[in-house]
Amino acid sequence: MSTFQTYLLLGLQHILNWQALDHLLFILAITCIYTLTDLKRLFYLISAFTLGHSLTLVLATLKLIEISADWIEWLIPCTILITALTNLRFKERQKQKNTYWMVTAFGLIHGLGFSNYLQSLLGKEAGIIGPLFAFNVGLELGQMIVVAVILGLGTLLMHTLHVRQRTYVLVISGIIIGLVLPMILERW
Repeated sequence: MSTFQTYLLLGLQHILNWQALDHLLFILAITCIYTLTDLKRLFYLISAFTLGHSLTLVLATLKLIEISADWIEWLIPCTILITALTNLRFKERQKQKNTYWMVTAFGLIHGLGFSNYLQSLLGKEAGIIGPLFAFNVGLELGQMIVVAVILGLGTLLMHTLHVRQRTYVLVISGIIIGLVLPMILERW
């Protein structure tokens, strides 16, 4: 397996496993207010998150930025909580949006959370640009898979079972809040 494939799979695995629950909850919190008609906006939003995530991975890997891992591990669930809380203002028939700046900033925080592990892996590589690029491509692909599943399930609930979108958003956001509050307290 090539170096590119190895890091691409690592990026995919970073998202597509239960050990990345905080990452999955964040994507769920971002995605649950959107429908299939908002796919383009959502794609750009998830890409903004990846951009922030990638930027801090590069900066941390190059040792241009260092922040306490404990502090970052506490901030990550805080970003999820803030996003889920903003969803509670959801109103049907009104275009909802998370701001690109907020999501990019939260991506910066999430990227720092994974940077220590990635640094240890990249320490063995002659160059970091290729592996970082491959990792981020895998990360983006994984996020798009998660977004597709969330949108598919949301569409199924809303159109087949006739769940109102506001109800769906409030229930999902409430579940996220319930899952993330213990994380915040545990990591404090």
